[in-house]
Amino acid sequence: MTAPSIAIVGAGPSGCYLAQALRKQWAEARIDIIDRLPVPFGLVRYGVAPDHPGTKAVTRQFERLFERDGIGFHGNLALGRDLALDELREAYDVVALATGLAADRRLGIPGDDLPGVYGAGALTRRLNDHPDEQGLRPDLGRRAVIIGQGNVGLDVLRLLSKPEAAFEGSELSPEALAACRAKPLARLDIVGRSSAAEAKCDAAMLRELGRLAGLSFHFAAPLPAPESIEDKAASLRLAAFHELAERHTESHTENNGCQIHFHFGWTPEAVLGEAWVGAVRFHGGESGRETLELAADSLITAIGFAQHDPNLPGGPEAPRPDDQGRLAPGLYCTGWLRRGPRGTIPENRQDARAVAATIAADSTKRPLGRPGFAALPAAAIARATDFAGWKRIQAVEAAEAPTGRLCRRIPDLARLLEIAQATPVGGP
Repeated sequence: MTAPSIAIVGAGPSGCYLAQALRKQWAEARIDIIDRLPVPFGLVRYGVAPDHPGTKAVTRQFERLFERDGIGFHGNLALGRDLALDELREAYDVVALATGLAADRRLGIPGDDLPGVYGAGALTRRLNDHPDEQGLRPDLGRRAVIIGQGNVGLDVLRLLSKPEAAFEGSELSPEALAACRAKPLARLDIVGRSSAAEAKCDAAMLRELGRLAGLSFHFAAPLPAPESIEDKAASLRLAAFHELAERHTESHTENNGCQIHFHFGWTPEAVLGEAWVGAVRFHGGESGRETLELAADSLITAIGFAQHDPNLPGGPEAPRPDDQGRLAPGLYCTGWLRRGPRGTIPENRQDARAVAATIAADSTKRPLGRPGFAALPAAAIARATDFAGWKRIQAVEAAEAPTGRLCRRIPDLARLLEIAQATPVGGP
């Protein structure tokens, strides 16, 4: 069978895992990954906390796709701006959308649109120097409330309260940190609907918090004993919460560091304020009918991402993909775009393998032979950046690393493009 030409839209982990799986299906297929930015790796580069460089190390595996496995990278091409989806489908036998979901989900309660309400996704991208978020300079005040006790909520809590000296060896730029922490927070309240045992965070994230200096931890209600819970993950989580509580009890510290207050079993009801956030009201508690009101200078939502992407055919009213990731003949999607905003980066690998198997099975039933990238409009081809351009960006970011940092991310899109599109030494 003739190998198909395949375009994957989105160079994040879902797109890279799909390219990896498709290369195993077809050694000779022309596979191209297209991204709207001149840099690859999407969520890994801009969504993983910048003080967790180990999690970002998966990019070394992805780089082999472009360096060894013959996958093409074409950056600076956005669907709807530079290319119509129909143009892409005309040029390639197969198109797979792996653009993820980036819009923070709103609370859907009165006041959730007040100034001073920020999404955790946008904040994390700002801390990772994403070009889209350079205008974001959050005014968090001295007291912030975080809604959501999953790993993203804990990432934001840690990044906003961690002593500046503890960021040594990270990828967090001093400029991004200053933009998000113009003044130190005195208190952070982190609130979730679930009980402490059922909180969505990992015990390892809690233990990492416990190793930070200058923080004190407070719990509004007594914690259950870890041994009272049969589920192993829940028991480990409770033990980690107990370690945080004991650390505060033993230290008796009321220092100038940030106070972290955990609240479990509370559902947000309203954000209070007129021109700015002033407080957040919740209901729940032990009886389910109690009310909790927390004063706040700002509110950060860490409750997931909105399940909408404008690139899907038909816009927001488009039909959802079937169980195998099909959107239309020759058109597929994978990752969060397919199954919703849940699951970790490694979980996308299994998803990609399943979609790749579907593409392979379907391709036996359809005529193949479309030329791929060369058949795109000339204007799109001219503006595209390539993997060599990314390597130049990577080299500059490493060379410009401040003392104590692994790199200095370039947040300015114009400069990224300037470096990516520069003529290499020795000619093109």
